[in-house]
Amino acid sequence: MRTLKLAAGWLLLSHALCVAQIRLPRLISDGMVLQRDQPIKIWGWASPKEKVELIFNKKTFKTTTPESGKWEIQLPAQIAATGAEMILKGKNEIKLKNIAFGDVWLCSGQSNMVLPMERVKEKYPDDIANADYPDIRNFFVQTLTELNAPKDDFPQGEWKAANPKDVLGFGAITFFFARDLYEKYKVPIGIINSSVGGTPIEAWISEEGFKRLPDIQKIIQKNKDTVYVNSFNRRPNLSQSRPQVQDLGQIEHWESVDYQPKGWRNINIPGFWEDQGLKDLNGVVWYRREIEIPQNWVNQSVKLYMGRIVDADEMYVNGKKIGNVTYQYPPRRYEIPANLLKAGKNTFVIRVTNTAGKGGFVPDKPYFMTTGGQEIDLKGTWQYKVGEVYQPINFAGFGGGLVRQNQPNALYNAMIAPILPLKIKGILWYQGETNANNPEPYDALMPALVNDWRKLWGNATLPFLGVQLANFQEVNYTPTESNWARLREAQNKALALPNTAVTVTIDVGEWNDIHPLNKQDIGKRLALSARNLAYGETDLVHSGPTLTSQSIENEKITLTFNNVAEGITSKDAEALRWFSVADYDKKFVWAKTRIVGKDKVEVWSESIKTPKYVRYAWQDNPEGVNFYNSANLPASPFRTDGETLDETKPWKGKKCAVALTYDDALNVHLNYAIPLLDSLSIKGTFYIAGSFEGFKNRMREWKRAADRGHELGNHTLFHPCDASLPGRSWVNPENDLSKYSLKRITDEIRLTNTLLESIDGKKNRTFAFTCGDTKVEGVEFMNDLKKDFTGARAVRAAMHKPNEIDLYSFDSYMINGETGEQLIQLVKKAQSEGKLLIFLFHGVGGEHSLNVSLEAHRQLLRYLKDNEKDIYIDTMLGVAEHIKALKNP
Repeated sequence: MRTLKLAAGWLLLSHALCVAQIRLPRLISDGMVLQRDQPIKIWGWASPKEKVELIFNKKTFKTTTPESGKWEIQLPAQIAATGAEMILKGKNEIKLKNIAFGDVWLCSGQSNMVLPMERVKEKYPDDIANADYPDIRNFFVQTLTELNAPKDDFPQGEWKAANPKDVLGFGAITFFFARDLYEKYKVPIGIINSSVGGTPIEAWISEEGFKRLPDIQKIIQKNKDTVYVNSFNRRPNLSQSRPQVQDLGQIEHWESVDYQPKGWRNINIPGFWEDQGLKDLNGVVWYRREIEIPQNWVNQSVKLYMGRIVDADEMYVNGKKIGNVTYQYPPRRYEIPANLLKAGKNTFVIRVTNTAGKGGFVPDKPYFMTTGGQEIDLKGTWQYKVGEVYQPINFAGFGGGLVRQNQPNALYNAMIAPILPLKIKGILWYQGETNANNPEPYDALMPALVNDWRKLWGNATLPFLGVQLANFQEVNYTPTESNWARLREAQNKALALPNTAVTVTIDVGEWNDIHPLNKQDIGKRLALSARNLAYGETDLVHSGPTLTSQSIENEKITLTFNNVAEGITSKDAEALRWFSVADYDKKFVWAKTRIVGKDKVEVWSESIKTPKYVRYAWQDNPEGVNFYNSANLPASPFRTDGETLDETKPWKGKKCAVALTYDDALNVHLNYAIPLLDSLSIKGTFYIAGSFEGFKNRMREWKRAADRGHELGNHTLFHPCDASLPGRSWVNPENDLSKYSLKRITDEIRLTNTLLESIDGKKNRTFAFTCGDTKVEGVEFMNDLKKDFTGARAVRAAMHKPNEIDLYSFDSYMINGETGEQLIQLVKKAQSEGKLLIFLFHGVGGEHSLNVSLEAHRQLLRYLKDNEKDIYIDTMLGVAEHIKALKNP
C-alpha cells in the first residue's frame, strides 16, 4: 500500500511538472513560416502566473500566463527573411530554429487539394527530382474531427521543406502554386494543407458561420448530445452485418500456381464487369491471365501499372501477393520483385472486391508492365470467375450512420480553429465534388464559408482563391442539365465577392477520374490569381473570358466578355464549341458561333427563330473546350437562363410579384393557357372543382401539368356559391352555399384535397373561395381549414405589400374582357408600388362568360417574361410560402 501511495505521489508530481512546462502549438515549431509584414503572435500554454520570456533578434519580450494557462506574445512585423531563431523561457526553455518570414497560405478542401506529389510522380518526375526549395515549406494537418467545440492545437504535425524526398508528401496543387510564387518573388512560402477527401463544405464552416442557416444550426446542437452521437455506435456496420459467405477463390486458392482453373470465362481489361455480362453484381471477382515474359526480364525489378480499379484489389504474380489497395481512387502501381518472374508463361491473378456501383477496371488508364525501357501491354482478354456474391443488406429498424467528418463544423473545429492565431496571406479552396449531387444549397454555403473565415481571421478582404470543378464523367453530346455545371455556377456566384477569384479547370479534367493528374496548370492558374489579388499585379490577366452582357438582334445573340487579354481566341482554330441557345421554353439546341472583334461572340441556330437564352459548357464534362483568351486561360461555364433569388427580401429581391390563377378546370386551360405558360417557363395555379367535366375527363393531362410545376389548387368539389346574395339566381340549388352546414363544406374541401393528392401526389396547396364567398351559417369556414392549406385566395380587386397580406384572404383581379395593354398596366402598377398582383382568369379564348382573349393573355405573359428580372412570378402556393417565410423568419 505504501508503494502504491508513493507511485501515486510521483505521478501527481510529474503531472504538475508537466503542466509547469511551456508548451507550444504544433504550428509554432522548427522550420515554421510566419507571415511577413504583419504583427506576429506567438502563443502557447504554461502554469497560471508563470513568467514567459521570448528572445528574438536580440530583444526580449515578456508576459505572465493568466489563469487560463494560455499566453500570447506579440512581435512587431518582420520583413521577408530565413534562418531566424527564437528562445522561449519559463520553467523550461525551448529553442526554435530555421524560422522563415514570408507568405503563409491556408489550403483547404477535399481530396483534389490534398492529393500528394507522390500520386503524380510519373507525370512530374523532373519537378520532383529538382525540388530543392528550402524556403517552400509545408505543414500537413492530419484528418481530425470534433463535434462539440473548437480545438486549440493539433496532436501532431511538423513543417517540412521541399526536397526530392519530402515533396512527395506536399499537395501537388499547393507545391506548384508555391513554386510559382517563390520563383516570382523569392519570398519564403508556407503552405498549411488542411483538407480531407470526400467531405462536404458544411464540415468546414464554424458554428457562427451558420447563423443564417438555422436548419444546420439545429444539426450542430444535436451533434453535441453525446447520447445521440453514441447511439450510432450501436448500429450495425457493413462488414459485421453482411452474411458471412466466404470467397470460394480464397478457399480454393485461385491465386496459386498449382490451381487448375475450371469454369473461367473471358472478360476484357479495362472495363467494368456490369458492362460485360455480370449484371448488378456486388462481390468478389477474380481475374486471371498467363503472360509470356522474355528471358532478359528475369532477375529484373519490374514495374506493374494496373490503372485504377473499383473498388479494392489484391495483386498476385506466380502465386505471390505483391500488393493491394483498399479503395478505388489510387492508381495501381506495383513493384514485381526481381526474383519472381521467369522466362515463358507467368500467372497473373487479381482479386477485385466491389460493394456498390460498377466494379472492375477503369478505361483509359495505363495497363502495362515495364523494365529496362521495354513494355508489355496488359490490356485485352483475361479470364474471370466470381468468388463471392454480396447479398443486399436489410437495415430495418436502423437509420443511416453518422460520419463525423461530414457533419457541420466538425472539420472546422478540429482542423481550422487551431490555425486561427496565425496570420496568413490568403486562402486556397478546392472542394465541391461531394456537394455536387445537391448543388443548390451551395449558393448559400460557399459565401458563408468565405465570410466566416474572413471574420475569424479579422480580415474582410483576405484573398480567397477557389478552384472550380474540373470536367468529369461521360461526355454528353446533347444539351442537358448538369449538377456539376450548377455547382460551378454556385462557385462563380460566391467568388464574385470582393477580393476573390475562381480558377477554371474544365480543360484539365479526366472523364474517368475525379482526381485529374494535371495539377501543375491548376497551381499555375491559382498563382496568377494570387499575384493579381494578393501581390498587387492588378494589370495581370488571371482569368479567362467572363460574360458581362448579351444583346439580341436579327435572330442572333451577341455576348460581350471581359478578361479577354488581347482578345478571345479559339485554341484549335475551329468554331467555339459547347454553346447552346433556346427560346423562352428553355429547350436548348447546339448553336453556331462566330468571334466578333476582340471581346464578342455571336451565337445562333437556324432552328431557334427568337433566341432568348445562351448556355456555355453546361455539361458535367465539356470535353475539348476551345474558348480561351490570348493569355491561354479558358472561359468559365455560364448560362443566362438562371437567376439568383434572395429569399430574405420581399418578392425575393424583385420589384413586385405576380401570380396567375385559373378557375374551374376548363378545357381551354389545358388547350390554350398551359401550352403558352410552358413555352415561356411560367407556372400557374389552376383551381380545380372536382366535379367539373374539364377535370374529370382529362385527369391525365392535369397530372402532366402538375408534373411540369403548375399548382392544382382546391376549388371545392361542387363549386358552391351563396344563392341568397344579389345576382346569384344562376346558382344550382343543390350547390347553394347558404344551405350548407359547416361540416358539409369542410368535408367537400378535404375530399377535394384527397382527390388532388391522388393526381399530383402533393399535400401542400392553396384554396380559392368559390364566388369569393367565405362564410357558412355566418361562420368563416376557413378558420377550420387553416391546417389544411398554406393560403387562400379571395376575389377583391386590390394589391398589397407583404406585410399587408392575410394569408387566408389574398385579393385578386377577376379578368373579363380586358385588353393586353390593360393587363400590362396592372403589372406596371404593381412594379411601381412593389406589391403582389394576382390575376383570376376563367375563360381563356372562350368556354366561360368571364373571358380573356388569347391575344390579350399572350401579350400579358410575354410582358411578364420579358421583365422577369424585375417580377417574381410564381404559383399561389409559392407566393404564400414566400410571404409566410417573411412573416416568420
